[in-house]
Amino acid sequence: MLPTAEEIMLQVARVFDTLEVAYFVGGSIASSTYGEPRLTNDVDFVADLEMRHARPLFEVLQNEFIVSYNDIRNAISRRRMFNAIHSEAIFKVDVYPVKRDAYSRQQLSRRNLLLLTENQQPLYLSTPEDTILAKLDWYRQGGGVSARQLSDVAGVLRVRRADLDFAYLREWAGVIGVGDLLESSLKQDLPTMQIKG
Repeated sequence: MLPTAEEIMLQVARVFDTLEVAYFVGGSIASSTYGEPRLTNDVDFVADLEMRHARPLFEVLQNEFIVSYNDIRNAISRRRMFNAIHSEAIFKVDVYPVKRDAYSRQQLSRRNLLLLTENQQPLYLSTPEDTILAKLDWYRQGGGVSARQLSDVAGVLRVRRADLDFAYLREWAGVIGVGDLLESSLKQDLPTMQIKG
């Protein structure tokens, strides 16, 4: 029986825990957890990887994943994404080394430890606020053509609006250059809400 997407995600999380690499899951897994669920073909990890982690990470992953040692090294060096594809389930795991800017460090420090699964294995997730900001950033970096990113943002805003930290959202949206997108999303999806901050 093929492993499920959830089992693969938790497997990779255990690898990071074993290597003592701080991580969090973002992307559509996070937006589906906090907002409106949707199917996804991959999982996005953000991990605090250093070059010393490249070899042990590769040696563990290569047993069940299609992954390149050189890709891992290049990703860590350039702070770019690499992927590992589960060789049986053909499920893709995208790993983004944490960048060295202030916002990326902030995301990592704010991550949430949640119990999302039946087996009660804890998993670190991006916060709702950082999930929104990351989605807006990906939308802008992708040329503003991915309606799915904005739909995910709208879902988190609708479901979590009562407990979002809007002061934090606005502060860091300005820093990463998505303030206009945030305000547009707030006006579109929260028309009757009084927003603090």
